[in-house]
This record gives sequence, structure tokens and C-alpha cells, in this order.
Amino acid sequence: MQNQIAQLREEIEREIAAVTNQQQLEEFRIKFLSRKGLIASLFDNLRNVPGVDKPIVGKQLNELRQRAQSVLDEKILQLKSKPKSAEHLDLTLPGRRKFRGTKHPLMQTLDEIKSIFVGMGFGIADGPEIEDDWHNFSALNFAPDHPARDMQDTFFVKGDILLRTHTSPVQIRIMENNKPPIRTIMPGRVYRNEAVSSRSLCNFYQVEGLAVDKGITFSELKGTLLSFARQFYGKDIKYRFRPSFFPFTEPSAEMDITCFICKGKGCRMCKQSGWLEILGCGMVDPNVFTSVGYDPEQYTGYAFGMGIERTAALLYGVDDIRLFYENDVRFLRQF
Repeated sequence: MQNQIAQLREEIEREIAAVTNQQQLEEFRIKFLSRKGLIASLFDNLRNVPGVDKPIVGKQLNELRQRAQSVLDEKILQLKSKPKSAEHLDLTLPGRRKFRGTKHPLMQTLDEIKSIFVGMGFGIADGPEIEDDWHNFSALNFAPDHPARDMQDTFFVKGDILLRTHTSPVQIRIMENNKPPIRTIMPGRVYRNEAVSSRSLCNFYQVEGLAVDKGITFSELKGTLLSFARQFYGKDIKYRFRPSFFPFTEPSAEMDITCFICKGKGCRMCKQSGWLEILGCGMVDPNVFTSVGYDPEQYTGYAFGMGIERTAALLYGVDDIRLFYENDVRFLRQF
């Protein structure tokens, strides 16, 4: 048995010196140190050794196993620290491409709108997307039986809690917590229970604006929006204001510009009219001021709002706003 131990020690030293890779290292471990390896076999034969010699042989076997484990550990560290040889590298392989992402076209549009209004002296505010009836409807002069309060138009969560249908509730919250003068825009996501089509979605981004102070007029509103439109769409655009109605503004109007797709000739995007609405606006209704504790005899103000998807569609000449949400890389790479 002692001769076998000596021979196996020599074999271990010889074979560990020849190991050069992980596969050979694993073969060495299995051959000598596994449960069915050569060292384990010698331990099994220890019962056949005479009782007088067992302590000596057992000690030699333990030393052999420790030595085998020691040279194995040393070789593991040696292979890990060994630099890879150039012969293992395939220099004909192409390099790994790095893809750099860009901002989504809707976020690009939103950033541009923010930049323009900030340049005109507006601040930026946001608010919760889950609102209550007071901030979303009542404080904005919506009548109790207004159609917007119906489940067919609004996503109700529970009771009078709902997903906001516009960012106007942020206007109410600003006025509740601040005194005039106010000059702020409110970007954010809104939700409406509408059919999805090339011109409308059930959730979309909106930017609203509010200005409140003494002596603000409708002329200032028109001048602000005209300045925005020329900076955003170009100085040569044609525009018009049409009378409209919103519960929270009086008088109210909508602003149109020439359809970018058909250049005014008429197409699906503009419903053959040649014009596209870009925003709604008006002077803040006195009832709204009363709701937030402002004196309507002392203060006046204007408000406006626009959808980012439609604005981006006009800017980039996209005739279906659903394309912005399909995440088709071929589409997104164009921006």
C-alpha cells in the first residue's frame, strides 16, 4: 500500500505539471479527487491493511489527498491569472456594435414645447394622474350633468376618483396654493374613454398653460400662442382662431394651422378641410376663479391646451398618431 501511495504521488505531480487548460484541470480532479477517483480507491483498500500499519498508511493517504488538493488549487489560480494567448483570438470576427438610443419623438416634441414656453417666461408644474371630481370637473365649472362626467367619456376608478381627463386639475391646484401673478405650463399624460383611431387615443400627452394677473386680455393670449406657433411650426404658417366652447373659459377659441400633410388641399388627417386644430384656449371663466378663492373682479387670465401626439404628427408629417406607440424601430429611427 505504501508503494502504491508513493507511485500515485509521483503520478499526481507529473500530471498536474502537464495541465494547461480548464478541461485538463477537470480531468485531473475527476481522476484523483472524485468519489470514485484513485485516492478514494486507496482509502477503500485501507480496511485490508494490517491493524498495526493502519495509522501510518492512513496518515500517508491523508497527506496524499491534501497534496493533490493543494496542487489542484494552485493550478486553478495559475490558469485564472494567465493572460489569454493571441492564438485563442479570432481576429477576423467583426467588432461588437454599440447601439445608442435616442429620445422618443413625443418626448422630443414635448421638450421643444417646454423650451419655447420657458423662453417666454412660463414655469413648469405637474400633478397627480389619479384625480378627484372636484379638481377634474367641479372647480373647472363643469355642470353636474356634463357629458364628460359619464363613464362613456371618463375612466372612473372608484366613486368620484378618476383618471384625469386633462391637465387642467394642475391649474386648480396651482391657484389653490399660490397667489397671482401665475404663468405656468402643465405637461402630462391624460386619459379619456375614446375609440382609438388615426386622430385620437384613449391615453395621450397634453400640455396646458395658465396665466393669471391683473389686466390680462385676450390679445395677450393670441400673441402668446401666435409666438409659440411661429417658433414651433415656422414663421410662414397660416393660422386662424375659431370661436368655441369650454366650461372653464369664456370666451373660448380653437387655433388652427394649415395641414402639414396636404398643404391645405384636404386629406384624411384634416378631414378634407385643409386645416388642423392645434390647441384650444380662452379667458379663464370667473366661476373658476371663485372656486379657488380668487376675486374675478380683480384678476383675469387665460388658459390653453394642446395634445402632444397631434402636435408631433403635424411637425413630422405623420398621418396616423398610433404609429408613435407601436414601437416599430423602423419608424422611430427616422427621428
